[in-house]
Amino acid sequence: MSKGIVFLVLGYVLSQFYRAFLAVLTPYLIHDIGATAESLARASGLWFVAFALAQLPVGWALDRIGPRLTASVPLALCAGGGALLFAVAQGPGAITVAMILIGIGCAPVLVAAYYIYAREFPPAMFATLAGLSIGFGSFGNIAGTLPLAWAVAAFGWRATVLGLAALTLAVAAALARFIRDPEKLHHHGGAGTLRDLLRERALWLIAPMMIAGYAPAANIRGLWVGPYLGDVYGLDAGGIGTASLVMGLAMVAGNFAYGPLDRLLRSRKWGVFGGNLLACGSLLMLGLFPAAGLGPTVIGLAALGFTGASYPAVMAHGRSFLPPHLVGRGVTLLTLIGIGGTGALQVVTGRLPAAIDGAATSQYSTIFLFFAGLLALCLALYLFAPDRRVE
Repeated sequence: MSKGIVFLVLGYVLSQFYRAFLAVLTPYLIHDIGATAESLARASGLWFVAFALAQLPVGWALDRIGPRLTASVPLALCAGGGALLFAVAQGPGAITVAMILIGIGCAPVLVAAYYIYAREFPPAMFATLAGLSIGFGSFGNIAGTLPLAWAVAAFGWRATVLGLAALTLAVAAALARFIRDPEKLHHHGGAGTLRDLLRERALWLIAPMMIAGYAPAANIRGLWVGPYLGDVYGLDAGGIGTASLVMGLAMVAGNFAYGPLDRLLRSRKWGVFGGNLLACGSLLMLGLFPAAGLGPTVIGLAALGFTGASYPAVMAHGRSFLPPHLVGRGVTLLTLIGIGGTGALQVVTGRLPAAIDGAATSQYSTIFLFFAGLLALCLALYLFAPDRRVE
C-alpha cells in the first residue's frame, strides 16, 4: 500500500504540473502552431472543467470498482494519450482536446489517495495525510515554471512534452502494479446514491469553505500575481517569477502545516476557521494597501499563500460526515465543488479589471477585496457547521 500511495502522490505532482505548464509553453505555441492567448486560456479553463465534471463518475468508480483501476486507467489513456496528442499538435484545436483529456486523466489521482486514507487509516490521520499529499503534489506546480523553461530551452517543447507523456504512462503502470484495493463494503441499505449525500446538512455548510479555503490563494497565485506585480511595481519576468515562487513555497508549507492542526486542536473546524480568518486579514491588507511597497506586498502574498492553504483540512472536516460506503462519491463531490468553484471564480475575477475605471492599483485592490468579502461570507456560514472532535 505504501508504494501505491507514493505513486498516487507522484500522479498528483503530474496533475499540478499539467494545470500550470501552459504559461511557460505559451510563447512557443503561439509561434509554432498559431495558437492565441485566448485559445490557450480557453484550453486551460477547459482542463479545470473536465477535471471537475469527471469527479462524479470517478466517485462512483471508487466505491464500486476501487482505486487501482479508477486511478491507473484514466491516467494512462486520457492523461498519457492527451500528452502525446499535445506533443504532436499542429493547431490550437488539438491543444484544447489534449488539455481536456489530460484534465479527465488527472481527475482520479488525488481522490483515489483520499479514498485509501479514509478506508485504510485512522480517521485522525486523514487531514495530515491529505495535507502531505497536496503539499508534495504542489511541487508539480513549481516544476511547471523555471524547471520546465530550462527543459524546453534545452530539448524543445515537443520533446519535453513527449518525455512528460512517457513519465505519465510509467506512473500509471506503477499505480496498476502497486495499488491494492481496500476490501469491498456491503452496506445493508444498498449501495447508496449522491442524493443520500445531499441530505447531509453539515456538507452544505462545509462546501462553501471548499471553495473559499482554496480559490483566493490559488487564483491570485495562478492568475493575478504576474499582472499585479508588473503593473503596480514594474517587475520584469524574473522578478515576478521570484515573487511567485515565494508565494508558491508558502502554499506548500501551508498544506504541510494545516495537516496535523486538527489533531493538535482536537477539532476539525477551528483550525480551518482561524487560519482562514488570517487569510481574510491578508486579503484585506493587500486590498486596502495595494501599493504599500514591494517588500510588504510579497510578505502579504506569502502570508495569504500560507494561511489560504486549508483545502486538505476542509476536506478532512467534510470527510468526517461521510458514511464508509459513500466515501468515494463524497470526496469527489467535495472536490468537484472546490475545483469547479475555483474555476468559476477565475472567470468572474477575470472580468473585474475591465469593469473598473481608474488606475491599476484600484483594479487589483478590487480583486483582493472581492476575495476578502467572499471569504468573510463563507466563514460566517462555516460558523454554523458542526464540529468533529479528533481523538
